Amino acid sequence: MQLSNQALGAIMMALQESLLYQTDIVPVLQGFDLDTTPEGLIVKNPPTVKMPNVDATTDTTVETTE
Repeated sequence: MQLSNQALGAIMMALQESLLYQTDIVPVLQGFDLDTTPEGLIVKNPPTVKMPNVDATTDTTVETTE
């Protein structure tokens, strides 16, 4: 039995979040609900990405030479 690409992605997301917030990854991995498919194991409850609410507007200064 092997991990699917989806399961590998879920593990990588958990690792990134663990490193970013300096938290233990073990509880996240233990909480994974796994299922078997022809492609390999999948994670039925992968971690979600939490993004801060940031305004996408940027100030742009254009310099001209005349």
